[in-house]
Amino acid sequence: MTALKSIDVAARAAAAALTDAELASSAVAGSVLSFETLVRRHNRLLFRTARGVVPDDAEAQDVVQETWLRAFVKLDTYRGEAALGTWLARMAINIAISSQRRKGRHVPLQDNDPAEGAMEMYNLTASEGPDASAERMEMRVLLQASIEALPAIYRSVFILRAVEDMSVQEAAFCLSVHEDVVKTRFLRARAMLREDLATRVETNAHDTFAFAGARCDAVVAHVMAELMRQGLVQQP
Repeated sequence: MTALKSIDVAARAAAAALTDAELASSAVAGSVLSFETLVRRHNRLLFRTARGVVPDDAEAQDVVQETWLRAFVKLDTYRGEAALGTWLARMAINIAISSQRRKGRHVPLQDNDPAEGAMEMYNLTASEGPDASAERMEMRVLLQASIEALPAIYRSVFILRAVEDMSVQEAAFCLSVHEDVVKTRFLRARAMLREDLATRVETNAHDTFAFAGARCDAVVAHVMAELMRQGLVQQP
């Protein structure tokens, strides 16, 4: 976004060094740079969280953008009852569920979903290829496809726990369920992925559902342009 490029590198570096709480407070006070920094910092978390509910990347990106627009006007209500990222993730889940309902899709996130065993999984064997980078890329593709195949009731928990490394307590807060429910669903998700694949996921999960570069920039540009259009922030 052209307007944001005028903010000097030193100011961006200073903002990047602030905590979430400090950035949130500054954003509430009117700092566009602080809000943009929060957007960049948590874009990947929100994208991954949304992908736990919606069926494809394009819909997940729409959820991320809507989450940030809503977060901007609600940021002054954040009271630190959870980490800011967790608070945002819970908001993203609610928006993702609402978006699916508007499309006439049922997103079962309760335990009466009969989908256990409904996924078709990949049976992986160890690669002996010499190109480690290509092997890692292939593994990422297989992991992402297998995770996507999980029913939303399990995929949402798996992404929060294994991909985003959230604690049981944080995942329970995001999903508005009891901690025991998170534990049970996570175990069932791992079982559905099979033990050999689950072992690989523990090592490689952090590389899946990447959200950086052009995609991250596009969300930042869209969110900031929309806020300026609505007159909620002024051009720096």
